[in-house]
Amino acid sequence: MLFYLCRRMILAVTIIVTAMTLLFLMIHAVPGDPAAVLLGPRATPEMKAQLHEQMGLDKPLVVQIAAFFSGLLHGDLGYDVFSQRPVADIVFQQLPYTIELILASIIWAAAVAIPLGCYSAVRRNSLVDQVVAVMAVGAIAIPSFVMAVYALLIFAVSLRWLPAIGVGNGFSDRAIHLILPSFAIGIGWVGYIARLVRASMLEVLGENHIRMVRSFGLSEWRIVARYGLPLAILPTVTILGVGIAWLLSSAVFIEVVFARPGVGALIVNAVNTRNYPIVMGIVLVTTFLIVAATTLSDLVNAFLDPRTREKL
Repeated sequence: MLFYLCRRMILAVTIIVTAMTLLFLMIHAVPGDPAAVLLGPRATPEMKAQLHEQMGLDKPLVVQIAAFFSGLLHGDLGYDVFSQRPVADIVFQQLPYTIELILASIIWAAAVAIPLGCYSAVRRNSLVDQVVAVMAVGAIAIPSFVMAVYALLIFAVSLRWLPAIGVGNGFSDRAIHLILPSFAIGIGWVGYIARLVRASMLEVLGENHIRMVRSFGLSEWRIVARYGLPLAILPTVTILGVGIAWLLSSAVFIEVVFARPGVGALIVNAVNTRNYPIVMGIVLVTTFLIVAATTLSDLVNAFLDPRTREKL
C-alpha cells in the first residue's frame, strides 16, 4: 500500500507539472494584452510596460514558467493583479463554496440512484425498471446548465418556492439555497449511477458466491445489501473519483447561473480580465482535487474489495 501511495504521489506531481505547463502556454497564446485590459483604453505605452514588468510578462516564457514553479515550491501562487492580495487567499476563500455544491450534488444523487439501481436489478424488466431506464437516459441527455435554467425559471421565478441566487446565511438558509444548484448538477448523475449500479448488480447477483448465499435461505434484499452492493458499487466509486473533473466543470456554469460564489465564477471573471495568476491558481487547486479524488476512489475500492488490495 505504501509503494502504491508513493507511485500515486509521483504521478500526481507529473500530472500537475504537465497541466500547469500546458495551461501556461495556452494562456499566453490567447489574443489580447492583459495590460491593456487591466489599464483600459487610455493607458500609455509606459504604463503598459510598467505593468508588464510587474507581472513578469516582459521576460521570456521559459523564465516565466520557471519563476511560477519556483514560487510554487515556496507556497507562493502569486498575487492578484487588481487587489494585490495573495492568489492562495482568494482561491481558498472561494473553494469551500464549490466543494459544498459538489458534495451536496453527488450525495443526494447517490442516495437516490443506488437504491433505484438495486431495485431495478432485483425487479429486472418490471414496470419500475423500465420507467427508471427511460428517466435515467433523459436525465443524462440534458446538460446541467440547461437543467439549471429551467429549474430556475420554474421553481424560483414561476412558483417562487426556492431562492434564485446567492448562498444564504446560516445553515438552514444555505441548505435551501443549495437545492436548485445541486439539483441541476446531480440529476444527470442520478440516471448515470442508477444504470451503472443496475448493470453491476446484475453481474454480481449471477456469481457463484451469491448462489451459495441464497442456498442458506436469506432474503433477496438482505443478499443484495450485505453481499451484492459492496461489490456492485465498486464501478460507481471509480466513476465518482474520475467524475470530479466533470463536476467541477458543471459547477462553473451553475455558479454563474445562480450567481453563487465559488471557483467557477472566479475563473470566468479571471479569464475575461486576463488575470493570469488567478487562473493558474484555480487550475492548480482543481487539478490537485482531481488527482486526490481518483486516488481516494482507488483506496475505497481496495477497502471494499480485498482482491483489489493485492494489486496495489
